[in-house]
Amino acid sequence: MSRRSSHFMPRRAMAIVAVSSLAALLSLAVGLLAAGSAQASTLPTLTLALTKTSITVSGATQSGAVNVVATAASGVKEGSAILFLLKPGTTVAEVETGIKASGKDPNNTEKYGTIVFDEEATAGKTNEAQTYLQPGSYVALGGEGEGAPKVKQAFTVTAAASPVALPTPQATVRSIEFGFRGPSTWHDGELVRFENEGYLVHMDLVAPVKSHKAAKQVVKDLLAGKEKGIEKLITGEPFGAGPLSHEAFQQITITAKPGWYVQVCFMETQDGRPHTRLGMERIIRIVK
Repeated sequence: MSRRSSHFMPRRAMAIVAVSSLAALLSLAVGLLAAGSAQASTLPTLTLALTKTSITVSGATQSGAVNVVATAASGVKEGSAILFLLKPGTTVAEVETGIKASGKDPNNTEKYGTIVFDEEATAGKTNEAQTYLQPGSYVALGGEGEGAPKVKQAFTVTAAASPVALPTPQATVRSIEFGFRGPSTWHDGELVRFENEGYLVHMDLVAPVKSHKAAKQVVKDLLAGKEKGIEKLITGEPFGAGPLSHEAFQQITITAKPGWYVQVCFMETQDGRPHTRLGMERIIRIVK
């Protein structure tokens, strides 16, 4: 991703993909808000524990809905936890070798598998989001800051006899080429599903801004490629999901305070243009 995006979100926007390790993707350091509702607490839990030298997967590894909980050890800065579903017959070694030769475009991971989940892992904090795991071979990836994931753990999700269903979201937001679909007014406390229905890898970030006027200015500047100075209009941590592959999704309970937000995707086209210049930004309002 272009470093211009760092003016908008110093942590999260840099997370587009440095595909030099096992996966062509970097988790956005999105401030994914804890899905702490009763719905989330009834789901099986899959835990991703990140340290500077490892990522450990524990808990529910059967197919079906899960509440993914990401944690990080003391000393981990801007940690990220990613779940990558390998295509049948693909080995971790093949993925690793292929990705190294494929360049920095996360869409090149399609021949090896799918980016199914992406979450922040923060020292001293528990981050949670819901998703649905298909049976198959996975790799959990972990890293810090802007670099590619440095640690990995392979694991298998077995087929459950009776897979648990996900709670029905109260709103669904869809990413496509090149835009967002779904309600632009969300309610504090509602369960929102962020889904990539595009064929390209997309992220779905939502950042708080000072006012409706500020939101319109941010959208205007992003469309024009004038990211410099936008950080002055941002008032806090973004939240959301991604980058995610086609048909991947995450669900979170909105706990952001009411106000005006800007929804964006900073992934890049093959010619280096961020998706924000092609229309992937819009104004969101959160109300009580």
